[in-house]
Amino acid sequence: MSVTSHRRDWITAGALSFFGGGALTHWAQGVEHGDRPRNFGTAKSCVVVFLFGGQGQQDTYDLKPNAPAEIRGEFSPIATNVVGTQICEHLPHLSKTMDKVTIIRSMSHADFEHGSASYTALTGHPHPLPGTNTPARREDFPTYGAAVAHLKPTDRPVPSAAVLGPVMHQGNRPPMAGQNAGFLGHAFEPFRVAQDPNGEEFAVDELALPQEVNGVRFDQRFKLLSKLEPRLPAVDRRGEIQGMSDLKQRAFGLLGSGRSRQAFDLARESSTLRDQYGRHKFGQTMLLARRLVEAEIPLVTVNWARSNQQEWDTHSKNYPTMKDKLLPPFDQGLSAFINDLDNRGMLDSTMVIALGEFGRTPRINKDAGRDHWPDVYSVLVAGGGFKRGVVVGASDQHAAFPQSDPIAPWDLSATMFHLLGITPQTHVYDRTGRPFALSPGRVTTDLLT
Repeated sequence: MSVTSHRRDWITAGALSFFGGGALTHWAQGVEHGDRPRNFGTAKSCVVVFLFGGQGQQDTYDLKPNAPAEIRGEFSPIATNVVGTQICEHLPHLSKTMDKVTIIRSMSHADFEHGSASYTALTGHPHPLPGTNTPARREDFPTYGAAVAHLKPTDRPVPSAAVLGPVMHQGNRPPMAGQNAGFLGHAFEPFRVAQDPNGEEFAVDELALPQEVNGVRFDQRFKLLSKLEPRLPAVDRRGEIQGMSDLKQRAFGLLGSGRSRQAFDLARESSTLRDQYGRHKFGQTMLLARRLVEAEIPLVTVNWARSNQQEWDTHSKNYPTMKDKLLPPFDQGLSAFINDLDNRGMLDSTMVIALGEFGRTPRINKDAGRDHWPDVYSVLVAGGGFKRGVVVGASDQHAAFPQSDPIAPWDLSATMFHLLGITPQTHVYDRTGRPFALSPGRVTTDLLT
């Protein structure tokens, strides 16, 4: 198959799925509970680590040491604690954690642009305008956290979804699509913590009561809102009014619960553990993510950075940037997070997905960098019903195309929802009442224990 036809087929398939083709709708309505693959609902929480810019497969999990120099690059593979599995030499901590994770080496789609590809990575749906940097719109498909908040909200006084890290932008453009509740509405927006948890002044100001509001006034305001609530319109087809009600209940519960607020307090962790995660932004953000998992927040997204520029989008100076800036904190923070979850007996019920919007080109460019490449790339998953210590799928000899078992972003999203106990074929409705399948993909059973 040619490169052009390969990409065209992927885009066509994705577009048909997004716009709710009849075959998809029929398939979605015909799935019975007894037909579900194994491990449905194994995960209580999911943490999505989004590596904005696109992490190179050849320089992390899928090195090609026998390829020509202009393809294999400067990094060498090292052995891991799983016999036969090698990863990059600059991931020494993760090399000792491979028995707890699965590497997917055959992720594939066809969108070369950061904005629309990130939308796909964070919603599980192809953007209706592939190859663009269209800003966020009200008609967008909801991000994972919003979908979970809508379909499986927590009954605890904590948010149903949280985002740790800044709002993401492609260059100087407006915020990217795929980060918000889209057509579900503001009631289902994830709770965002944009501050750096490694900063000395780190605090989540939204969780503090104003000085003029004491406990008595706080209770009075809550009771007043409760009296007004029955006067809301009775017609709420899309559930947005009920969503706002649930959001209010959780917000008051969060403000009124010292235990819930403590979930955001890293000072309660030992210095030794904080050092293990790394005294840098990513490490402390992952430690905060673990605390939010303990607080039973169902979906936590960790955003690596505000912009793709000078981060994983390594069009130039790929090797010094990866070696000195990107890989060390990523290696330390992610491995500490996975090991910490496992040591606490939480990994089997906590799904971890570390991914970018695409990979990098097989051939190194004239600026000693790698460019955008969605045709094949690697993703790391762990916990929550995923297999341990295996590699799923393979790329060809140059890490250019899938050699076996291609997995699309929508397949990964279907698997994620399945493990969270949400049927991927569930319909969600936009503002006009049109139904869309939660995920147009397939549950990838090769990934499941």
